Parts: sequence; C-alpha cells; structure tokens
Amino acid sequence: MKTIEIYTTNWCGYCKAAKRFFDEKGWNYEEINIDEKNISREELSTIGLSLSVPQIIMDGEAIGGYDDLMKLYG
Repeated sequence: MKTIEIYTTNWCGYCKAAKRFFDEKGWNYEEINIDEKNISREELSTIGLSLSVPQIIMDGEAIGGYDDLMKLYG
C-alpha cells in the first residue's frame, strides 16, 4: 500500500476529484489542508511540484496534481 499525502484547500474542485479517486480505489491518504495549516503557496512549492493544489506525494515522491495523478493511474 502506498503512503499518500494530498495538500488541498476547501474550495478546490481538483482536490475533491483526487480524494474521490483515492476513495474509489480504496487507497488511504492523509489530507493536509494548506489553509487550515497556514502553509503558504511558496512553502507548498518546496513540498510538491508547483504552487497549485492539489499537490500529491506518494511514497515520499511528489507526483504533482490531479492531472498528473490521472496520467499515472487514471
């Protein structure tokens, strides 16, 4: 089983789509809401691959956002 972290915001449709994808696959993930955790976009870019959400980390490796997730697993 993969270790998955997903950096999100409450208003992000792609975040919701990524979480729905993980739920449908039965994959467990840790959601980190950048608004609630006061993570800046600049800090997010050092964690993931860009300033945008979602940013998805699988097994410690940043894979990018929802489109990148779909390229790998969709």
